Amino acid sequence: MSTGTAELGGNPAAVAAGERGETRIADRVVAKIASQAAREAIGALPPGAAPPHASVVVRHDAARVRVHIELDYPGDIGGRCARVRRRVVDRVRELAGMAVPEVVVHVERLHLTAAPGAEHGRTP
Repeated sequence: MSTGTAELGGNPAAVAAGERGETRIADRVVAKIASQAAREAIGALPPGAAPPHASVVVRHDAARVRVHIELDYPGDIGGRCARVRRRVVDRVRELAGMAVPEVVVHVERLHLTAAPGAEHGRTP
C-alpha cells in the first residue's frame, strides 16, 4: 500500500495554476492581524483605554484598513499614528501576504495622563 502522489493523480507540478485554486484570507483574519499590530505599535495602553480594533476590506490581494485607537495625552499623537500605520502595513504584508495601500487611523479618545505633581493639586 503506497501513499505517494501517483495515487493522487500524478505529479502535483503538472496541474495548471488556474486549476489548483487559491487561498483566500478572510477579512476578519486580516482585521485581527491589524488590531494586534496596532497594539504592538502603541505599547502600554492608558488606564481605562479600550484596545485597538480594526475593520478591513480586502480586494484583489490588497487590504484597506481602518484602525480605531485610544491614546494617552499629552504626547506625540501624529508620531504614534504614523507608527501604527507602518506596523499595520508591515505585519499584514508579512503574515497575510497582502499589500496595504491605505491605513486610516481614527483616534477615538485621548486619555489625560497626570503630570508630575498633579496628584498633590499642583498643575504645570
